[in-house]
Amino acid sequence: MEELARARIAASGLTGYHSVSPLLLIMVVVLVKYSRHVRTPPAVEMQAIHSRCVRGAPFSKFFLSVHSAVFAVLLSSCSSGLPVQRDAQQAHSDELAPAYSLVCVIHGDGDYLYHDTSGNEYEADEEALAGASGVALRNPSAEVFIFHQRPRRHFLFFFPLPDGEFSYYRNGRLIANASYFRGQGQSRFDPEVELYRRFRADVQPTVVRLFLYCGHEVPETGGKGYDASYPDRAFTVRDLAGGVRRFTPHAERFDLMVLSTCFGGTPYTIGTLGPSARYIIASPDNLHLSYFDLHSLERLDLCLRDGDVPAFAARFAHQAFDRLTRDIQTAVSVAVYDVDRVQEFVRSVRTVYDRTLNTLNRDTQASAAALEHCDCSDLPAYMLPTMNDGVDIIYRPARFGRAQRKQNHSGWECWRDSGPQAATSRTTEPVLK
Repeated sequence: MEELARARIAASGLTGYHSVSPLLLIMVVVLVKYSRHVRTPPAVEMQAIHSRCVRGAPFSKFFLSVHSAVFAVLLSSCSSGLPVQRDAQQAHSDELAPAYSLVCVIHGDGDYLYHDTSGNEYEADEEALAGASGVALRNPSAEVFIFHQRPRRHFLFFFPLPDGEFSYYRNGRLIANASYFRGQGQSRFDPEVELYRRFRADVQPTVVRLFLYCGHEVPETGGKGYDASYPDRAFTVRDLAGGVRRFTPHAERFDLMVLSTCFGGTPYTIGTLGPSARYIIASPDNLHLSYFDLHSLERLDLCLRDGDVPAFAARFAHQAFDRLTRDIQTAVSVAVYDVDRVQEFVRSVRTVYDRTLNTLNRDTQASAAALEHCDCSDLPAYMLPTMNDGVDIIYRPARFGRAQRKQNHSGWECWRDSGPQAATSRTTEPVLK
């Protein structure tokens, strides 16, 4: 194991964030062990073993050849793909400063399998990754950071493999691509923030900044088990908010945040993420079958040239809504929140909403099972004059079942005690939760 540790250190020094093949690592260790046990026979034994040495010479040459080949492959792995440090320097010296900056975090460490209406299977995180990569390549005036948080894997059951993948694009060109380990650091987003700070451009104050998170519903309390690979590590809306703040230097806010999850439009979620964003796009209800459509983020130099973020957010929401309504028959809701304007309503309902979260936080299954999501307008405590301020909601009711009777949505999602009708009042369809 000492040799394995030395090999790991040497490999990490050569490749930075790039991962070295565990098989090559093991071969290096075996060769090191082999070389330590090979000894030159004493002179008195030379005559007696002359014939044996002659027969063994080809094997020595073979091991020397393998030894050289392994290290040649290791060295070549350093230069394969895109050398991280060298391209980072080129990015800062050779490229024009971007006018737009997009940070995209895609969570894939869970069950993201879904089926379309034709029965085809898809992995939602891989679809989101392909969409984000397409956005990055089609933005000649933007820098794009993509972090894909993948399930943890091992080689030969013992050797952990990187479970994060990072890509950095500048002005439509891939500058760096690297693998990294997500389990390092005290904070959940430590590896991502380190990479972000290493590659970010020296942008002007006028740059338009966007943040996109794709994943399951982010829990408002509890949060253990969100990552399948780290079942004891909790992740909540507060943890997401803390991570987002670290991507905003000088206490700046993102101009637009896209929360591509189920049940993202709650007073608590919007209120907690609000200090890091001016506008938030989220779905207050289930986000069925797929994430938000990302094509609106392409060519920001054209569709956001005037810097009108509210108008751009409205166009993004409508295009995402149109895509969802084409594919599914259940209810669809997409909302745009003007964070500053919704603050009065969020503060007004904080006490009653926190009371519900305390119920959810109890260590009893009965308390959690007694609550279900609902439109906040269904609860008298939330029916305030400021409820609609700063919220633009696009909604289409379900095409079947009892839910088709609900023709409107406030844009806010809450919790309520489930009654006898709960089992039949909500339609079922494969969703991303």
